[in-house]
Amino acid sequence: MPRGVGAADSFGDPDGLSVLPAEEPLIASAVEKRRREFTTARHLARRALGQLGVEPVPILRGERGMPVWPRHVVGSMTHCDGYRAAVTAYSMQIRSLGIDAEPHAPLPDGVLGHTSIEAERDVLTARSAHDDGLHWDRLLFCAKEATYKAWFPLTHRWLGFADAHIVFDRDDAVGTAGEPAGTFTSTILIDGAAIDGGPPLLTLPGRWQIANGLILTTIALT
Repeated sequence: MPRGVGAADSFGDPDGLSVLPAEEPLIASAVEKRRREFTTARHLARRALGQLGVEPVPILRGERGMPVWPRHVVGSMTHCDGYRAAVTAYSMQIRSLGIDAEPHAPLPDGVLGHTSIEAERDVLTARSAHDDGLHWDRLLFCAKEATYKAWFPLTHRWLGFADAHIVFDRDDAVGTAGEPAGTFTSTILIDGAAIDGGPPLLTLPGRWQIANGLILTTIALT
């Protein structure tokens, strides 16, 4: 993430965490697994806010489940099996944030057809023919999720899987273990008018990395 972004992550659910009282109604009927994911993600979000100098506050749920951040703050959270993370920033530095994590494994049968457009599937077919060990279908899904998380706070409009065309580039190997990484660009295929007074959302640039059996995608709009 760019400089000025607070970030915190965890590869599990630490014992002893609890939600703030105002958040309890959001998970009052949730199963234990969901409660733990929710609690850890909110804990990480408050750690990320603390890096900005923001005191711990409840993070409630807004329209379509969007996290409600403190005034002048933007953020994003994600959780999947074995990983949770949160990022935050001041809106005068970062316009919007979107992150998503997924296991580095193939998508279930039949999912790709519902979460991609034909042009993306053609590229994935060509990439998969090289058998490079990357699960490009799951990476595409992960990037679509990060795109939506960055899009919705600025538009308050739905963005379907077919409403963005994502193209990936791959960097040279990075890190001590040579984990695959690169960039992606989400081209928005519908009206990108934003409600924050800023320019329309035409393309959303992001980054991706695979490590520890996980895919992580990030978008930070400036």
